[in-house]
Amino acid sequence: MTSLKEKISNRSIHNGINKKKFRALLSLNLIFLSALGLSTNAYAQINWTHCADENGTCRFDATKVVRYGEGSNWVQRVFINSVACESSVFGDPAAGTSKSCQITEPQWTTCANKDGICRFAGKKIVRYGANTRWRQGQFTDQVACNSRVFGEPANGAQNICQIASAHVDTTAPTRPRGLAIAAVTCNSAELSWLASSDTEGVMAYDIYHDGEHIVRTEGNILKTSLTLSPGVKWGLYVNAVDDAGNVSQASDTLPIIIPHCQSDSLPPTAPTNLSGIISGTTATLTWNASSDNVNVTAYDVYRDGKKIGATNELTYTESALSPNTSYAYTVTARDAQNVSEVSSAISLTTGTICSTSVCSVEQVTIEQDLPWGLAALPDGSILYGRRDAHEIVRVATGLKTIIGTVPNVENTDGEGGLLGLAVTKDFPAADPWIYIYHNSETDNRIVRIQYKDGSLVLPTYQVLVTGIGRNKYHNGGRLRFGPDGKLYAATGDAQSPDSAQDLNSLNGKILRINVDGTAPSDNPFNNYIWTYGHRNPQGLAFDSNGRLWLQEFGNSVLDETNLIEKGGNYGWPYCEGVLSQSGEGGCATAGLKAPTAIYPVAQASCSGLAIINNILYVACLQGNRVYSAEISNDSLTNVDQLFVGAYGSLRTIEPTINGDGFWMTTSNSGDKDSIAYNSNEKIFKVTLSR
Repeated sequence: MTSLKEKISNRSIHNGINKKKFRALLSLNLIFLSALGLSTNAYAQINWTHCADENGTCRFDATKVVRYGEGSNWVQRVFINSVACESSVFGDPAAGTSKSCQITEPQWTTCANKDGICRFAGKKIVRYGANTRWRQGQFTDQVACNSRVFGEPANGAQNICQIASAHVDTTAPTRPRGLAIAAVTCNSAELSWLASSDTEGVMAYDIYHDGEHIVRTEGNILKTSLTLSPGVKWGLYVNAVDDAGNVSQASDTLPIIIPHCQSDSLPPTAPTNLSGIISGTTATLTWNASSDNVNVTAYDVYRDGKKIGATNELTYTESALSPNTSYAYTVTARDAQNVSEVSSAISLTTGTICSTSVCSVEQVTIEQDLPWGLAALPDGSILYGRRDAHEIVRVATGLKTIIGTVPNVENTDGEGGLLGLAVTKDFPAADPWIYIYHNSETDNRIVRIQYKDGSLVLPTYQVLVTGIGRNKYHNGGRLRFGPDGKLYAATGDAQSPDSAQDLNSLNGKILRINVDGTAPSDNPFNNYIWTYGHRNPQGLAFDSNGRLWLQEFGNSVLDETNLIEKGGNYGWPYCEGVLSQSGEGGCATAGLKAPTAIYPVAQASCSGLAIINNILYVACLQGNRVYSAEISNDSLTNVDQLFVGAYGSLRTIEPTINGDGFWMTTSNSGDKDSIAYNSNEKIFKVTLSR
């Protein structure tokens, strides 16, 4: 039995009904409906009829939408025949008041024709029949739309299957405003905000920092205590949620600098016993740990007096050094407030040839805006998008040219703007289209624009897909053409976790699209959706066998790499990596696809994904590294880490056109806002050994 308060705290997407009572309600799995005349249309005006006072029993014929509450605070659910009108079933939407139950007709949505498959997420009430004669029952995830399951309620008619749903409220609450912070210590604070408004009432508020969910409060609570991390900067914001699951746009971000718990003037001891070995043009260093009165947080590595990387481990590898060259290395340790003395130096001399995976790293350009989408072109040049300035730039032989500004792009004061780019293998000679994923004022969308004579042809701007929900964070955005010629798009949950399991929503999905913007006929759900149950996926790549791999951000614990299967459910928000989050079964929920690989968020927070010679490369933001792994059947083996701490946060990684390496972009500043030209980023070309 799950109360509304538990639902709120667990972010559960199941309906919170007492299982024993629900089974009793459905003890007759198939109820014959005759001459009821239930409408299949949305109601222009919802008429509610009182059916029971609190702690009574609401009884009715067939299927009804039942709401429980008082005033403007209600919870709606769909039931068959009867339901106990009490908080143990619905939760308590109006604490401290006398509540009641009211009923209205459900909305019925067609999901399959006769002999088809009606697919959906979770448990639904489905009816089969035609006109005024139906049989119905409750099912999980899908049901065959035929008389073998339902019997024959309307013999000789064109039978269909329909799903029952509550009153459809598609209006999100207004944005929360007036965020204020008080009683700040090194590990706690009080956050408050002004109430949002909503047509049906606000059910909850979700509090985030920098895209990571912290806590959920009930809709009548406008403040909460936060647990903080000492000595870091956070950007706090709030989203409002109504009972229909509609999520508001985020509040303005409230930046805070969290103080240290104590003043510490004592630095760590210097690292000792620094040593190293050379393999071709790669140096690997090791040293003994420093000690500190509080805690050593990281080690900084220097080559010839210049910092080249950082790590929290006792080893560091640097690749792509010049051959036959001597280098001097030192290491320092740091805690949250101090830096140690420098270690003793060692000298290492490289060999004559590259004998490891990375042979060279070339800085191609410096960028003052945030490079996000990137496409390698047949002539060896690249296109990349400036996320916050909305421009597309071409880089060829060191020359950088703006080819145009994409129209209708709107930022989100977070991680939105101009996101994914993709072109076909025939670009530009036989196929002049550039495919683009961007935020608009109202949604995320996929568009295309023609490229001719070195510029975007703006009058050719064509919208292919609209209606992908947007928010401050969790917009997804990566595009990739598959070997089947279809365009694949990764969409985020737009900070509405339930949308990832909703097959009527394009959020939290991998979409598969024809180049003209139509849905392929062989997609599994008769729409754009290819897979679902994703939080914020941003990496897409195909292996040599034509299989799609996906890289996905976790919330605060685990990132994941997934091998994608048509129609698969990858678990969010039930599951984060292999950690259960919500729902009755969490990660054990039937039918979920387990990740192929998981990474701790603190060492990952990975975005871009590339596959070269059947080796998978993942670019990581918080982890400041690239993971590489060999694809072996359905597994990833021989995992390695490249560039740890060398270039900071890494966002995008794309194969070169000839397959000898990859392009790589940084994301070190201006990543959490929408201010154009306030970044200091680099784009690299990495050459791999063959």
